Amino acid sequence: MKEIENIKKDANQKENKRFEIMNWNANALWAWDIQVDTCAICRNLIKDPCIECQSNRTDECPKAIGTCQHVYHFHCISRWLTKREVCPLDYRVWQYKN
Repeated sequence: MKEIENIKKDANQKENKRFEIMNWNANALWAWDIQVDTCAICRNLIKDPCIECQSNRTDECPKAIGTCQHVYHFHCISRWLTKREVCPLDYRVWQYKN
């Protein structure tokens, strides 16, 4: 880059370019940083709505991630926590990850 910056333009001299980008298409992939892609409570995929959201015909369903890195549908874990205060998969005390 410095080499290009150091080229001085003269009125009669063309800029010496090594290459020119004519077109650039960027693609990206992403994934959840989780080990399991299903809710262990309702058994639906995490990316799909939970049973409660399906009955309300809602496409968006909030997710809940614990400090143990387990992910559940928010409605599923909320119902679970009314009876037990532990993660359904590892039985550690449930805490939401910030």
